[in-house]
Amino acid sequence: MVAVAALADRLRTAYPILLVIVGLAVALLPVHHRVQLDPNLFLLVFLPPLVYDASLDTSVQELRSHWRPVLLLAVGLVVATMVAVAVVFHALVPGLSRGEAFALGAIVSPPDAVAATQIAGKPGLPRRLVTILGGEGLMNDATALTAYQLAVVAVGSAFTGADVIGRFAFAVALGVAIGVAGGWAAACWP
Repeated sequence: MVAVAALADRLRTAYPILLVIVGLAVALLPVHHRVQLDPNLFLLVFLPPLVYDASLDTSVQELRSHWRPVLLLAVGLVVATMVAVAVVFHALVPGLSRGEAFALGAIVSPPDAVAATQIAGKPGLPRRLVTILGGEGLMNDATALTAYQLAVVAVGSAFTGADVIGRFAFAVALGVAIGVAGGWAAACWP
């Protein structure tokens, strides 16, 4: 990955594009691939540095001034995409429960935060658009992970729409509180 990122820098292209191409090439190699990672390891070790790196390119003042489109994309679009995927797959795949369909929708709904910021910043797009994409990328994973967690819980139990909305609102409020507390602690640290 480091070599691909260095090559992308020399070619003056966004490294996520080159990583996808190399990843496809490796996947097509006629060798047996059997790499298994614990999902908790991914969430605790790999995701935070990626989101942190993307956050370094985002101005808090610009993010505040564009909060409405950021939230509409980070929450509204992710939830709408999840619901659309769930409805389509529930209709097309026999035996797929609603909870399983929503879990699948939550998995595929968020766009890649790092890739969007890297690709949008290269061609000289307007700063407002880059800020909105960067802010959306910082928050969409939280929306999708929360939705995924609710969908997985819903697979094993009976949920009502009010239960899902209540749990989602609680998770969002808790996430915001933890984020504000962490940001405050980081800003006040000597």
